Amino acid sequence: MAGRETLEELVRLQGERVRGLKQQKASTEQIEEEVAKLLKLKAQLGPDEGKHKFVLKTPKDFDIAGQFDPMIPDAECLKIMCEILSSLQIGDFLVKVNDRRILDGLFAICGVPDTKFRTICSSVDKLDKMSWEEVKNEMVGEKGLAPEVADRIGDYVQQHGGVSLVEQLLQDPKLSQNKQALEGLGDLKLLFEYLTLFGVADKISFDLSLARGLDYYTGVIYEAVLLQPPAQAGEEPLGVGSVAAGGRYDGLVGMFDPKGRKVPCVGLSIGVERIFSIVEQRLEALEEKVRTTETQVLVASAQKKLLEERLKLVSELWDAGIKAELLYKKNPKLLNQLQYCEEAGIPLVAIIGEQELKDGVVKLRSVTSREEVDVRREDLVEEIKRRTSQPSCTC
Repeated sequence: MAGRETLEELVRLQGERVRGLKQQKASTEQIEEEVAKLLKLKAQLGPDEGKHKFVLKTPKDFDIAGQFDPMIPDAECLKIMCEILSSLQIGDFLVKVNDRRILDGLFAICGVPDTKFRTICSSVDKLDKMSWEEVKNEMVGEKGLAPEVADRIGDYVQQHGGVSLVEQLLQDPKLSQNKQALEGLGDLKLLFEYLTLFGVADKISFDLSLARGLDYYTGVIYEAVLLQPPAQAGEEPLGVGSVAAGGRYDGLVGMFDPKGRKVPCVGLSIGVERIFSIVEQRLEALEEKVRTTETQVLVASAQKKLLEERLKLVSELWDAGIKAELLYKKNPKLLNQLQYCEEAGIPLVAIIGEQELKDGVVKLRSVTSREEVDVRREDLVEEIKRRTSQPSCTC
C-alpha cells in the first residue's frame, strides 16, 4: 500500500508541475514531455480495486480484421477544425498534416540512431520558427548528429504540398522500402481522398517538418496555423502561430486498461487563449473596442427616487424583446450610469426624469454621439429596434 501511496503522491506532484507549466505558457515541447511523464506514472498505478471498474469499449463497427477505416474519423476531425476556424473569422489559415510513422521511417532510412529519434524530432519541429541551417546546427552541434545524416533529413523535411507529394514519396526508392513510412503514406493518401470529398483539401498541407506530440501520437498528426497577408505581392504568407492541433493516439487510452487493449482514438483541440490574444491584438491595432454585453439600452434616471419608474420601463422593454438593463443602486448618479454604458459598450440610454414622466416621453441618448432626443413612450420600442438593427449603428 505504501508503494501505491508514493505513486499517487508522485502523480499529484507531476500534475501540479504540468498545470504550472501551462500557466507559465511554457513551450509545447516541454509541456508535452511532462504530460507524457504524468501518463506513465498514472499507468503504473494500475486499476484501483477499491473503485468502480473501468471498462474500455471500442466502436461497434471496429474489428481487428481491418474493416474499420481510421481515416474517416481523422478526415472528419480535420473538417470540423476547418469549420470552427472559418466560423471564427480570424483570418486565413492552413492545416499542416504529417504522420508519426512517416517520421520514424524517414529517420531510420536517413541513419538517425534509435536513441536520438525524439530529440531530433524536437529540432525538426522548429522549422516553422527557424531556418534549416539553424535547425541543422542544433542537430549537429548540440545533439551530436552526423552532418551527412542531417543533410539527408533536410532533403525530406523541407518539403510540403498536397496529395501529389504523398504520391511522389510513395515512389521514393528508399522511403517506400520502409514498412512504417509506407503505411503512413498510404493512410495519408486515403486521408486526402476523403478531405477532397469533404471539400477542405485546399486548406490542408502535407508538411514533413511537423513533428509534434510524438510521445503519444501513433499515426496522423495535424496543426492549424493562422496566416497573415504577405508584405509584398509574390511573397509566401507568414505564419502567426498555432491555433489548433490534434492527431491519432491509438496507444494512449490503452495505458489505463489492465489488459493493455488498444483503443482507436483521434481528437483535436482549439487554442482558445491563443485565438483570444490574436483577436485582442487586431482590435487594438484597429483601435476598436470589444463589446462585453449584448445589452441594447440602459434604463437610467436623472433624479433620485425613480427606482420604481426605472423598473416599470425596463420591464416594458423586456416584454417587447429589447435587451435592456439598469443599475441596481436605488439612486445612481446620471454620470455614473452614462460612464457604465461607455465602459460596457451599450449604445443607447433611455433616461427618465420627473419632467419626462409628466410629458409622457423618454429621453433617448446615443452613447457615442451624445445626442439626445425625446421619444414618446409608446414609440420607444420601435425607435430602439430601428436604431440597433442598423448594420453600422451611429446611435
